[in-house]
Amino acid sequence: MSLISIKKTDFQFEDERGLICQICHGDIAQVNYVFSKAGAVRGRFHYHKQAKEQFYIIKGKLKLEVYRDKDREEYIFQTGDVFLIPEQVRHNFTYLEDTLLVSVYDKCVETDDKKKDIFND
Repeated sequence: MSLISIKKTDFQFEDERGLICQICHGDIAQVNYVFSKAGAVRGRFHYHKQAKEQFYIIKGKLKLEVYRDKDREEYIFQTGDVFLIPEQVRHNFTYLEDTLLVSVYDKCVETDDKKKDIFND
């Protein structure tokens, strides 16, 4: 069993005008647009206790490292890839190229009581 889910876009439509790509739909609480330079590291093996986080790589390439308990996995994702990291899975990103991505959360990382669902313990 994998710690993450490798997904596909819900649909894509392309014609002479360009491309429409539906990354996901349903209950969405937060969307982030992220640009990271080649060589940058983000995440530092944090996790979310409540939020699931889905990613769509607009352009670029990254290495994702995940773990929970004794289970560890490593992936390389690039332009067009979609993946979901469930709650309680620690994750770290190393950007192999300048990368643009979108991250979509089912629950906000910032909670109503001004705390954050981001943990490194």
